[in-house]
Amino acid sequence: MYFVEVILPLSLAKTFTYSVSETEYHYIKKGMRVAVPFGKSKIYTALVIETHENKPTLYDAKEIHQILDEKPIVTEIQIAHWQWIASYYMCAIGDVYRGAMPSALLLESETIISQKQDGFVDESLLSDDEFLVYEALQQQSSLKVQDIMNILNKKNIFPVIQKLVDKNILVLQEEMLESYAPKLVRYVKLNSKYETNEGLGELLEILKNANKQKEIVLSYFQISASEKKPITVKKLVEVANSTSTIVKALIDKEIFEEYYIQVDRVNFSGITKDDQLKLSVAQQIAFDEINKNFTQKEVCLLHGVTSSGKTEIYIKLLEDCIATGKQVLYLLPEIALTTQLVTRLRDFFGNKVAVFHSKYSNNERVEVWQKVLAQSPNAQIVIGARSALFLPFSNLGLVIVDEEHEQTFKQVDPSPRYHARDASIVLANSHKAKVLLGSATPSIETYFNAQSGKYGLVEISERYGNVKMPEIELVDLKDKYFRKKMSGHFSDTLIEEITTALSFGEQVILFQNRRGFSPVIECMTCGHVPQCPQCDVSLTYHKHKNQLRCHYCGYSMAKPTNCHICSSVDLTTKGFGTEQIQQELVELFPNAKIGRMDQDTTRGKFGFEKIIDSFKNREIDILVGTQMLAKGLDFDNVSLVGIMNADNMLYHPDFRAFERSFQMMTQVSGRSGRSEKRGKVVIQTYNPDHNTILQVVYNDYAGMYKEQLHERQIYNYPPYCKLIKLTLKHRDFDKLKEGSMWLYQVMKQSLAIPVLGPEEPPVSRIRNEYIRTIMIKIPTNQSLQGTKKTIQKILNSFEAVAQYRAIKVSVNVDFY
Repeated sequence: MYFVEVILPLSLAKTFTYSVSETEYHYIKKGMRVAVPFGKSKIYTALVIETHENKPTLYDAKEIHQILDEKPIVTEIQIAHWQWIASYYMCAIGDVYRGAMPSALLLESETIISQKQDGFVDESLLSDDEFLVYEALQQQSSLKVQDIMNILNKKNIFPVIQKLVDKNILVLQEEMLESYAPKLVRYVKLNSKYETNEGLGELLEILKNANKQKEIVLSYFQISASEKKPITVKKLVEVANSTSTIVKALIDKEIFEEYYIQVDRVNFSGITKDDQLKLSVAQQIAFDEINKNFTQKEVCLLHGVTSSGKTEIYIKLLEDCIATGKQVLYLLPEIALTTQLVTRLRDFFGNKVAVFHSKYSNNERVEVWQKVLAQSPNAQIVIGARSALFLPFSNLGLVIVDEEHEQTFKQVDPSPRYHARDASIVLANSHKAKVLLGSATPSIETYFNAQSGKYGLVEISERYGNVKMPEIELVDLKDKYFRKKMSGHFSDTLIEEITTALSFGEQVILFQNRRGFSPVIECMTCGHVPQCPQCDVSLTYHKHKNQLRCHYCGYSMAKPTNCHICSSVDLTTKGFGTEQIQQELVELFPNAKIGRMDQDTTRGKFGFEKIIDSFKNREIDILVGTQMLAKGLDFDNVSLVGIMNADNMLYHPDFRAFERSFQMMTQVSGRSGRSEKRGKVVIQTYNPDHNTILQVVYNDYAGMYKEQLHERQIYNYPPYCKLIKLTLKHRDFDKLKEGSMWLYQVMKQSLAIPVLGPEEPPVSRIRNEYIRTIMIKIPTNQSLQGTKKTIQKILNSFEAVAQYRAIKVSVNVDFY
């Protein structure tokens, strides 16, 4: 009797045993996929994690359908890493497997398959089975894997499908991808030989008979006198009432030169590809320090102020690592940042760079997977968001985690709820690789580890090219309102600064951490506020659609003309969001072009890139946005950043509120003045003497760290303990209350550590499900594994109680 132990891509915590024949037993290796029956009629792609000869006692082992791989596609290090993630983050190993593999490698009987639209198919190249599938797809647009089994009348059809996918004839359902090409805007400038006075005379002489062309040239001078920014062909044609053919004639005559402003995250002036990258003195010192740290420690933190040129140092480290033939993993918090960085790295390393994130299509992701597995030179450097962590590296030498403080590295839903930074440190450890964490505002845990000597620490305190840190000015809103110096939500100081910046042709970013027009609509007669019927929140007013919308479940209704309770027509809006600021700007600066960047405007797949591109191309003068703006973007023409209201971040009910606010404000201010000219930041607040805000003004990270650390120690929060949060959800309020109380009582009795709860979170009902949370604090001197085992046991017994089985429990380890 021969058996294999497999993981199924379902939310199941244990592995399953299937029987195989003797030949199969000798052929199968760890890390191969096999198709197995599970349940009554379903078929799944499972992963073999060991072969053995022990018969399972609890059930009869079914036979596998077939083997899907000729050689393993998952490495042993990976399997061990997945098991670590499953045990540390307390989730099912099946979840990790499903989250890690590109879904094209996980076919199952319910997967839907359709024919690729625009391909030419040479029918003579198809085998009989493939042709039958192809023919069936001519009759109907899509098939389930189950249907294909019936058509071919056999069970092992996965290889057939796989071949058709490889031949580019089939696509799996998930892929409806559009592609995005950045928009290029044509600009013109006068040929440099005509810029002198003599040149001008000569120019008019040449054009004395070509009236239309002369008109365009004169319009050009007119525009460039009144505006100090590059001139687009479109604008020139509009002002001169002319056509673009005439502009083209002038370009052909070499009177005008045309050019494009190319979009690139880190603009690097004057360095060609073959030229060696020269580090500045500060960068070189940091680079040597990092290498020195790596000789003693596995992990090193690079703490450099915003715009200090951390990317160049990364590139140097990449070069050294690749020279030894090892692979590198470069993690970024945000898919939008990957696009900007890839162009930069491809200039240096050519096609050694591979990209992996969830916006990629299935086939592309499988391709990257195969390349990394084969250690192909085309994927020596992998850039990606957090999911790139799961790729089958076999020879990893270095992991870089950029902007390591970002919350997006932590996956929230669905499980596995892992933190990419922490998981990558463990992964690097099993490869004996080094890890570099980079950030201008490191998270307190990381800095604590660096201070206590667990990680190395390297600091850069000056910006690249000696650009000065932006000057930060605080505006006291209480005082301004009292003196009646406010127009809308803008203080006179901010308006002056915006006017100045616009007159110099520079761009402005305004930051407001709330989307929509205003968060609350209130009746002035009876005080009623419209609530969402399914969640526990008030509805946000969205002006451009004239509707009230819930930001949790998406419920919306038209804006009421009168109060639903007392029918009064006296309704007012309270609070303000990005939409309202955009509208006030239109009134204050009618001539400026104003853009907005928040979840409502970046809904589409490439919404993000479109806005960033038009901002780069200087089509937008003022950009209003939420925290998306804080993510390491680089605009060289921004001279002013305004933070509309610094207070709503500070008073969040979260133990990291001050730390987050500091990081957010510092990152946002770091967008200002990134070229020669010193930038300016205006922060509007009701509380100008607040410690955290002053620490932002003086760029005092150490002060913020000390103060926060002191408070964390008193109240026993990370880094002095580990937190585990249990979230319970159910539609029935009383049942949930009872169940959460039971769980809390049992935990309190069995664990000798603080258990807090069960409490209602600030939003205690979402999509008609009530929510309760229980928080467990594990002090650093307690065994982490032991405590987690106990918790897992309690959860299992909770599931065994019949009346509580319907309550959904999710476990979130280190949820911050």
